[in-house]
Amino acid sequence: MSNKNTKSGKLKARDLERVLYQEFKANARKQLNPKQLQRKLKVKNSRESIQSALDKMVEAGKIKQNGDHQYQFNRSESTKRSSQYAEGRVDMTRSGAAYIIMDGEALDIFVSQNRLGNAQDGDKVKVRYWTPGGRRKPEGEVAEVLERSVTHFVGTLKIHEKFAEVVVDGPGGKTISVAVHRAELIGAKSGEKVVVQIVDWEENRFGQISGKITAVLGEPGTSNIEMQAILINNGFQITFSDAVLAESEALPGEITPQEINIRRDMREVTTFTIDPLTAKDFDDALSIQTLEDGQIEVGIHIADVSHYVKPGSALDEEAASRTTSVYLVDRVCPMLPERISNELCSLRPNEDKLTFSAIFKFDPKSFKVTDRWFGRTVIHSNRRFTYEEAQEVLDSGEGDFVDELDLLDRISDKLRKRRFKEGSIDFNTNEVRFRLDENGKPLEVYIKDRIDTNMLIEDFMLLANREVAGFIKKKEERLKQNIPFVYRVHDEPDMDKVAELANFAAALGYEMDLRSPKAVAQSYNKLLAKADEDPLVKMLSPIAIRTMSKAVYTTQNIGHYGLGFENYTHFTSPIRRYADVLVHRLLEKNLEEGSLYKANPEKLEETCKHISSQERKAVTAERESIKYKQTEFMLDNVGAEYDGVINGLADFGVFIELVENFVEGMIPFDKMDEPYDLSAGKLSIVGKKSGKKLKMGDLVRVRIEDVDLDRRRIDMSLVEVLKVHGEPEKKKQDKPKGRGKRRKMRS
Repeated sequence: MSNKNTKSGKLKARDLERVLYQEFKANARKQLNPKQLQRKLKVKNSRESIQSALDKMVEAGKIKQNGDHQYQFNRSESTKRSSQYAEGRVDMTRSGAAYIIMDGEALDIFVSQNRLGNAQDGDKVKVRYWTPGGRRKPEGEVAEVLERSVTHFVGTLKIHEKFAEVVVDGPGGKTISVAVHRAELIGAKSGEKVVVQIVDWEENRFGQISGKITAVLGEPGTSNIEMQAILINNGFQITFSDAVLAESEALPGEITPQEINIRRDMREVTTFTIDPLTAKDFDDALSIQTLEDGQIEVGIHIADVSHYVKPGSALDEEAASRTTSVYLVDRVCPMLPERISNELCSLRPNEDKLTFSAIFKFDPKSFKVTDRWFGRTVIHSNRRFTYEEAQEVLDSGEGDFVDELDLLDRISDKLRKRRFKEGSIDFNTNEVRFRLDENGKPLEVYIKDRIDTNMLIEDFMLLANREVAGFIKKKEERLKQNIPFVYRVHDEPDMDKVAELANFAAALGYEMDLRSPKAVAQSYNKLLAKADEDPLVKMLSPIAIRTMSKAVYTTQNIGHYGLGFENYTHFTSPIRRYADVLVHRLLEKNLEEGSLYKANPEKLEETCKHISSQERKAVTAERESIKYKQTEFMLDNVGAEYDGVINGLADFGVFIELVENFVEGMIPFDKMDEPYDLSAGKLSIVGKKSGKKLKMGDLVRVRIEDVDLDRRRIDMSLVEVLKVHGEPEKKKQDKPKGRGKRRKMRS
């Protein structure tokens, strides 16, 4: 038997389950325990990891448990599995087709749009599947929707003579018709945007499902309504219930002397926050002092949300349901009401605040951590910096707390260099930002500058997250007990996808080392480091990221490949992430030397899955808001010409990113200068008449032909090819300049 080991000898979680299943199947009559399996398989996974995999397999019916720690192949389930049914989550593509993602399975199931039924993105479904001849990826059809991901949608109300319906736009141009009672329109008029709750997913004889209007948003086309629609259609509530608001308002604002007495008092230590200019919820602060023995003490202080949000409360149930704040271009949909996020828990300057802290001592010469302490504290922030203000102090060498900032910057630089040396990957992608007018209309599109102070805060947050997870892991090893905990994990990349990327990169002149996961990480870093200087490599960056697994929350600690950490969690943002609230609670209960608190592992894992699912929805919502604002920005620029870079090739056209404002659009093949053939690997196109070859990274001049805000689509036409990668740039003729704003550049 050949195992897909990592270099350390450990199997990834899904590979471990697969190998265990094969072992049981090959020895169907035998009963095996974790110790025997560890010895037989010769893997370096811990006994606890094997036990966890066995528990999952029992739950899935793949094996059965016979007595104490004895397991055997489940023949009855094997027969059932051959009927080709599976359960998973719908991951919908822009075309309207979907992949069914199954826990613990390497392959997902492709389902075409016409075989999805009424399943929506994120729904848990039962799928019947098969493997087409000559193809590796299975295909299937949804047999049953087991659990709905979203129940409220924004759509357009249409009132007809005998009935009313709400039309909801879906992926790939597909629409959903929701029948509503004409007597229950709550004042909505035909053509207005409304929120509709689905009450029955079964289609009537007209192909409609049934719903109930719960809110009227108003006339379509306004940015405000479109942003609300993005949130609601991704499953996020835009208001809090009266019960949640009342509970938050009833929380005491005063900190009692008794509360201070049971905490470590850090109010006399120099402390400040560094946040974006527009931030209102300051959930982390840094303190720094030099101790009598010469060591440097750095405190990473995190808002103590768990002091205010108690298990079982209305606030906790709301936070557990939302699990995350959602950041759109022009607004935040918060996880917790403003009373908590912007007042009680926000670490505002010149106020005493309750915090949960990770405090580290550093050697003054090597900047290595010599000691660590975790616990509840009270702080008093001396100053609120924006990132730019703190950067100005560092650059000029003068200003508030210049010595403290300089020392923190030098420590963070050392932490960062060590992290990359140990295998961390620098996935520093461009973050698109907008300058908006008072009505939310975009006036400028630019890329957020990543300055030293951004990285300074990032480095200390990573340190706290890593050390908290390490504390729990060390306690497990010391007590020889499993402590259910919330880990942030990132699996190794799919090597088949990495091999495809390597072939792509090689065709463009870049070689990758695929001998080991660590070598792959180093290859990624070398590739990404050239992105700023080579537009071709910049085009490879998003492809490289897509080869990676998605980071998720789970109780099964397999490490974080992207960061190169064996142990990692999220501890530093409890105002906006429910995972961090859980981590604070679990850590607090396990801080005392003799204490051992074990949460229900099954319940905790289910919560982790929900948090990961909500995180994916939040990312989708954020991307949709950016795409909307980019399209809105181009409405007044039809007919204008821009320079752009080819960043994608498809059967129907060429994708372009404009150099001036980072807006993406497409040139359909019928808008090119001649007919083109797409190469087999979709790496290039070749002109049928001229033989001209174009590929990703080439610089072109394009004209904006059409901007469709409803479909978030920008159509372009090719004016001329300015530069083929590897050749000198052509001298541009005088052309009308685009009227878009130029991005701000840092000096």
